[in-house]
Amino acid sequence: MLAATRLTESERIGVVSEPADQIAGAVNGDALPAHYFDQYKLAVEMADQLSARRGMANTFFLTVNTGLAALLGGQDLRWYVPAAGIVFAGAWWALLKSYRDLSAAKWDVITDMEKLLPVRVFGDEWQRLTSSRRTEDARRRQSVRARFAKYRELGQVERAVPWVFIAIYSAELVRQLT
Repeated sequence: MLAATRLTESERIGVVSEPADQIAGAVNGDALPAHYFDQYKLAVEMADQLSARRGMANTFFLTVNTGLAALLGGQDLRWYVPAAGIVFAGAWWALLKSYRDLSAAKWDVITDMEKLLPVRVFGDEWQRLTSSRRTEDARRRQSVRARFAKYRELGQVERAVPWVFIAIYSAELVRQLT
């Protein structure tokens, strides 16, 4: 009877990576240090997991803030409820800043590691997304469509959402105190 072997996801779909010491670096053709490619894959996986945690945090905070804002709109609650909402939305913004900083550091490490690889998947993608040519074209046309066609990082959008809730809670707080 044959013993069952457990396949990794890469082996199951037919992608078997070469040992890291057999992959030639893009810079000078030298072999990469042992386990370099494995370390690169681990860094990418960790960055992906961080993005997933950030998304889950956004879902949590958006759900709670939306519920609280709806509750404020339908009920006449005491002043400390919108004040707590302001604190909660501020905590969301601070957590997002922490995630952005950590994510930026991880992607800096990944793009630095890519300098030794034959292909720079993430670095090239980022360069294409943020190229100055695309921004200059959008500025020249100055149409609304051109402005919205410009690539915006998710972080730019998600930074604004906690401030929208802070504005809602602040307006409710001012209404109650006047």
